[in-house]
Amino acid sequence: MSSIDRLREIVARLRAPDGCPWDREQTHESLKSHLIEECYELIDAIDERDDETLREELGDLLLQVMLHAQMASEEGRFDFDSVAGSIAEKLIRRHPHVFSDLKLSTSDAVLRQWDAIKRHEKTDRESALDGVPRFLPALARAQKVQSKAARIGFDWPDSTGTLEKVKEEVAELEQAKDHDQLAEEVGDLLFAVVNFARKSKLEAEDLLQTATRKFSDRFRRMEILAEKRGLLLSGLTLAEMDQLWNEVKQSVKKQEQHRSPTSAGGEPL
Repeated sequence: MSSIDRLREIVARLRAPDGCPWDREQTHESLKSHLIEECYELIDAIDERDDETLREELGDLLLQVMLHAQMASEEGRFDFDSVAGSIAEKLIRRHPHVFSDLKLSTSDAVLRQWDAIKRHEKTDRESALDGVPRFLPALARAQKVQSKAARIGFDWPDSTGTLEKVKEEVAELEQAKDHDQLAEEVGDLLFAVVNFARKSKLEAEDLLQTATRKFSDRFRRMEILAEKRGLLLSGLTLAEMDQLWNEVKQSVKKQEQHRSPTSAGGEPL
């Protein structure tokens, strides 16, 4: 028996009348939060470059897929085989440059073709922007919307225009007259920064996650440094905290240079 068939039997057993009470209570709706959580745990494992955890988290995500397929199977709607068969057919259909004589030489050409095939298949969609998940994180959703618009030609020719747009939005932010206008201009600036990241072939969501992790790491190091010196961080002035912050920053920079000598001339973390 293959591993996938064994998993399918185990999930069916868990959902059986004499199976697990918790598994039997679950619905597609009740598992939504679990599915999202498993996706983020998988992303953490990828970022940690930990193969053991990555393997485990991929399994947890596969379990979510199997559970949803099993519940649909119990209702006579579809099963796991039809899920796998459907994605297999879609991959073949949307990769004619691989599975037929059509030849495409660039990723951009592949994406344009994918989008054209998708629009032909999804005839119920009225806009080129339809199909973007509503509950994507805000930065990721903004970048997805921008990418969809770009695929039909509504885009800057290069990142220069997007950087100028960022500068323009900063200037407008500085001229904001009230709270409502300030809120609007901050939103426009964020959207412009995401566009610059996209044109630079960067993922805005990943960039902010990395920046947040970097800040959190430095802040915790600053707390530890203050404690070692018998200082209460919350009792320090901003100037005193800045001094500790800069010490931490220099310490991290030296550690990184020690680990990667070839990067010594680069920017500090």
